[in-house]
Amino acid sequence: MKITPGKTVAIITGAVYFAAAALASADDNTLGNPLNPSFSSIPNFIAGALRVMVQLALPILTLMIVYSGFLFVFARGNQEKLSTAKTNFMYVIIGSVLILGAWVIATLISGTVSQLTTG
Repeated sequence: MKITPGKTVAIITGAVYFAAAALASADDNTLGNPLNPSFSSIPNFIAGALRVMVQLALPILTLMIVYSGFLFVFARGNQEKLSTAKTNFMYVIIGSVLILGAWVIATLISGTVSQLTTG
């Protein structure tokens, strides 16, 4: 399905209409925070977003490591397939280190900033 400019305008118009209807139906005519109250500050939001990213990435990384293992098994000594399996495994490990490293660094920075600001 190709999205044309007319469809894009219709989608945006519909979204604006439903948002306006939701705001008009509110009792106090204020726009509340759609996020969890624990994500009210930027560092908490970033930490929560990284936590979600890690929770989504860990099962995918596990499946990719298993897939790399299957590539090693199915290579059966073929040097070309072994090099493909090694490259795939190396990229999976690099990706997991980057994702987990970003989460660890963000957690350390968040903890440091919260300690500095609270006294």
